[in-house]
Amino acid sequence: MLHLTTLAAVALAGQANPDWNDIVQKNFRDAFFVAKVVRGNQAELKKINGDFAYSYRFTTTTARVKEPFKMRLEAVVEDAKLLYIINGAKKHYNVDNKLKGVDDVSKAPGKRQTTLDFGILTPSLFDDLFVAKFVRTDRESGNWIFDITYTKNDNSRHRVWVDKDKKFITRRAWFNQEGLQLATFIYENPKNEGGVWFPTKCTVKNVEDKVAGITEYQRMAINKGIDDAMFRW
Repeated sequence: MLHLTTLAAVALAGQANPDWNDIVQKNFRDAFFVAKVVRGNQAELKKINGDFAYSYRFTTTTARVKEPFKMRLEAVVEDAKLLYIINGAKKHYNVDNKLKGVDDVSKAPGKRQTTLDFGILTPSLFDDLFVAKFVRTDRESGNWIFDITYTKNDNSRHRVWVDKDKKFITRRAWFNQEGLQLATFIYENPKNEGGVWFPTKCTVKNVEDKVAGITEYQRMAINKGIDDAMFRW
């Protein structure tokens, strides 16, 4: 008679590992929210990245996000109004109607901002932008751990811990082109709306495990319908 542990091993061997289809928010269409920085330590943020630290100067940002790859961000910093529109691989910006421009980041995918930054994965991310590789199941939390890498032109990567029931990222480790870890993001307090779980708090720590910033996503509305005109330039 086979030992119970042998039976368990045989049963597990017959189970396929989860893939990207198992960790995406398939019902996600769009979201509106206000991102409010409730804590930002510039000294600790700069240990992560100078540009990343600068982004925390926008203490309140109104965000609209829509599949696939559409984003509209509006913020005020030092009395200057900023409008930032992402549509596909093009990033348009307007500062007080004085400074305008467009960046095409199709050949620099690491510069693209996506729903990954907010703690959720959507199907479009794995349509020629990212590849997800299952690593293991975390023993402590039961979360699935995946490595998220770019399909081309970028060697940076993300390791994510995904709640396998609610399908949102609980933890994300960000690694640069040389494989060095830059930061850890912790996503909490998920809200369910429109068949989608979306975290409403993000804490970022640098490699010294110091809290560098905390952002809350407020006034969230998911799958309410956002007109495509909001993402036109």
